[in-house]
Amino acid sequence: MSERRPRVRVTLREVAEQAGVSMMTVSNVMNGNRARVSPSTIEKVQRIADELGYVPSASARSLATKASRLVGLLVPAADEDSLMISPHTMAIVGLIERELRKYGYHLLLRGVAHPDEVAEALRSWSLDGAILLGFLDEEVGKLTKKTIGAVHVVAIDSYSANRLTTGTRSDDFAGARLAARHLLDLGHRRILFAGPAFSGVGVVHERFEGFGQAFADAGVARPDLVETVNTTYAEGRELGLVLADRHPGMTALFATADILAVGVVHGLTEAGVRVPQDVSVVGFDDLDLCNYVTPKLTTVAQDITRKAATAVSILLDSIEKDERPKHPVTIDVSLVERESTAPVRG
Repeated sequence: MSERRPRVRVTLREVAEQAGVSMMTVSNVMNGNRARVSPSTIEKVQRIADELGYVPSASARSLATKASRLVGLLVPAADEDSLMISPHTMAIVGLIERELRKYGYHLLLRGVAHPDEVAEALRSWSLDGAILLGFLDEEVGKLTKKTIGAVHVVAIDSYSANRLTTGTRSDDFAGARLAARHLLDLGHRRILFAGPAFSGVGVVHERFEGFGQAFADAGVARPDLVETVNTTYAEGRELGLVLADRHPGMTALFATADILAVGVVHGLTEAGVRVPQDVSVVGFDDLDLCNYVTPKLTTVAQDITRKAATAVSILLDSIEKDERPKHPVTIDVSLVERESTAPVRG
């Protein structure tokens, strides 16, 4: 077998020599600065560049356009944890990368173990923009002009009032309201709310308030049934194992995330509690895994494809206009009824 030799990179000088033009002309054509170049020259340079297999240097293009075409995606992650702990997070990461690729941008993914590292990442990467995903509102609220610098920043799922950032989020209040209303319509009254601890603002707070509003709408007293649990399968399963003993008489549960709901379903099943015959379960997200569990999970569907596309659109528009966007965009949600909910028994 013959030894494979590395491919020799075609230089800008070689394209210029073949085309009989200056290197500056070739650079202008390759970088889109074509106002002073004739159409015939543009066509000639482009044809020769294609024939030679010339690939513009990303760093050289950045210098010419004063733009890196890099967008950082920052996601919270403890030092010992993998970024793949949340299926919802990874789904959005993939969708954001796809959207950025459409517009010629590159994604740099960074797990942030401490909020202070946000400033470090924004300063050191030569970014055109950054997207924050999964940060607490208080962390987003601490960002300052000194922290951000010239980088345009969009935050996904944030309710922070920080005017330096904006972004997109699902209608969390309406989603939880739909979930609770669905269970109430099925005759359930002892319905438990399960989700992470929350303060007076944020995603979980909005879902808690929307959940409660459904009871008010129906004129039904809201039961004092709340379990604080992190958004993981393992903690959901542990909760499911003890729910029957801890909350006798409970007939339904709303979990603030699908991965948590799936864990609860499995824990309940292991404990001998049938879903949905004994306890109905509703999640939030509508991830693919909802169709892969038994019973299939009833859930509130977020349009994460639209959420990711909107976040990228807001960011690129902000970069192009060189101004901070002023208002967040709220994405509608819907209820997807599957097999994990049923009318209350007798």
